[in-house]
Amino acid sequence: MTPSLAELSLDELSIDTLRLLAVDTVEKAKSGHPGAPLGCAPIAYLLFHKLLKHNPADAKWADRDRFVLSNGHASALLYSTLFLSGYHVTLDDLKSFRQWHSRTPGHPECIDTEGVEVTTGPLGQGVAMAVGMAMAEKHLAAAYNRPGFEVVNHNTFALLGDGDLMEGVSHEAASLAGTLGLGKLICLYDDNLISLDGPTELSYTEDALERFEAYHWHVQRVADGNDLKALETAIEAAKAVTDKPSIIAVRTVIGYGSPKAGTNKVHGEALGAADTAATKKFFGFPEDQSFIVPDDALANWRKAQERGAALETAWKKLFAGYAAAFPELAAEFERTQKGVRKAGWENAIPSFAPGKPQATRNAGGAILNALAGEVPELFGGAADLTASTKTIFKPGANFHVDPAGRNVFFGVREFGMCAAVNGMAAHGGLLPFGSTFFVFSDYCKPALRLAALMQVHALFIFTHDSVALGEDGPTHQPIEQMMALRAVPGMTDFRPADANETAAAWRLALERNSPSFFALTRQDVPVIDPAEHDVFAGVSKGAYVLQDAAQPQVVLIGTGSEVWAALDAAKLLAAEGIAARVVSFPSWKIFEEQTAEYKKSVLPAGVPKLAVEAGSTLGWWKYVGQNGDVIGLDRFGASAPGPKVLAELGFTAENIAARAKALLS
Repeated sequence: MTPSLAELSLDELSIDTLRLLAVDTVEKAKSGHPGAPLGCAPIAYLLFHKLLKHNPADAKWADRDRFVLSNGHASALLYSTLFLSGYHVTLDDLKSFRQWHSRTPGHPECIDTEGVEVTTGPLGQGVAMAVGMAMAEKHLAAAYNRPGFEVVNHNTFALLGDGDLMEGVSHEAASLAGTLGLGKLICLYDDNLISLDGPTELSYTEDALERFEAYHWHVQRVADGNDLKALETAIEAAKAVTDKPSIIAVRTVIGYGSPKAGTNKVHGEALGAADTAATKKFFGFPEDQSFIVPDDALANWRKAQERGAALETAWKKLFAGYAAAFPELAAEFERTQKGVRKAGWENAIPSFAPGKPQATRNAGGAILNALAGEVPELFGGAADLTASTKTIFKPGANFHVDPAGRNVFFGVREFGMCAAVNGMAAHGGLLPFGSTFFVFSDYCKPALRLAALMQVHALFIFTHDSVALGEDGPTHQPIEQMMALRAVPGMTDFRPADANETAAAWRLALERNSPSFFALTRQDVPVIDPAEHDVFAGVSKGAYVLQDAAQPQVVLIGTGSEVWAALDAAKLLAAEGIAARVVSFPSWKIFEEQTAEYKKSVLPAGVPKLAVEAGSTLGWWKYVGQNGDVIGLDRFGASAPGPKVLAELGFTAENIAARAKALLS
């Protein structure tokens, strides 16, 4: 017999209110995913009502527990939970779910909605970002906590589904988390045996928990997702294990209480009027009313406000004592939490004198180490390539061995690395970076896209930036990667021509408070004389005139190492009486931010233009015009010594000069 609202316990009433708010949210939009909210509502209730350390009045409190909804399609569950808990999400926001300019988009977006920690939806990445958050907590605790003052002491919770665990990035991240012993990471696995196509047995038959045991995780099962006592016992047991991350497989019923319960039909579409009414009847709610929030349920949920305020007040009292005892540490903690750099930090960036050529990857390593003392929030490493990408602090401790250490050995996990970097950046208190060879940015692309979508301050350092790397051949020689990443909205690109442009790029990347990537050379390149050129001023405009002529007849545009070939070509042209302007173009993103007048001053109308870049020609036509030309690569590279590859593929001063003359004929 269907219970009435009066017969429900306060916990049941509160959970069912959450369930049906999510159902109505999806139903009104006629779009969304009601299945997971119906099955997972008890988990969300237990966390936000009782176990999570959070304050709805201060969604950015530094020592809050983090909650990541990795199965972001269940966004109606999170939005409804935030509303009921007292965050800045209203009933009207739920009613505008998935609509233009609403604060409740189809998948959670951290920029749009208070209380959403990270943007999720691309499955698996939420798991990896949660790993990054737990890494940040562990490092910051080691760096800042002192006896009697644990000012950093919180957990990271992630709710995830079968799809998350099928995605390869979750495997990378879980393996890393086990290796690092992230004891403050607790994952709740919605083990409902259903994916979008049907029963999981169609495509997913392994014992996932045995896999996590092999990753050195603490593993538990909860047989009934509606059993609050069993859930709480498991979560408390997970908290007690401090040397391993934890996963709890919770057996739920997708679409619980609906006529489509236990089937894939309830995964990704609204229930429809009839099934919505039947679901409300199952839970004892009025069938003909929507967005019902019983007063008792709301009052119960809103206890999170009083509880959260008390938790944060206690922490602030602790921090006040900490600040009195350790004023310098406290000031640094507050500064880094705000994402503000130390005054004068940029003075630590070295200037490089002309003379001996050097690879921009080497310059990048020197700059990173020069900044280490002034920017202690820099934290990261490489995907098993620190020696090649030069992204290691010297001296510096290994984070795995010493959590206060800033060198992270991510292993051959490019996607997991970049997703974890996003999680660290979203956590706050760190300026994280990850690095690998540029060609392997393909592995990272989904995480790079999310970094831009979230506008987190994350740095991605890619080296071996062109066919000039030579003998490793086409598998390791990037061609299309530069254009692919330039196409990502909100991502700043840097392909510097020398050590001083690399220094300028580092400064700008730290100042911009948004994601940036570097494409750096393996091979040595000459150094621009800083006494003759204001390199920072030029790079800060995205493109600038590096060498000019009184009345330029042609403009040669180069990026990275190709700038030097363009300069040599200009000399050949000058010997023939042809005046050439050479433009260094390290950042398309920054150049596009400049005024039309500045752009015209660098790339004047009516003067033929030739762009030179050892990568795809796609996109350059916007700058050279239909009457211009591009020397690039619309083919893969070749295995041979770097100088031979460049010469055979046309990146010589002689070929550049010849193509420039052809433009003038």
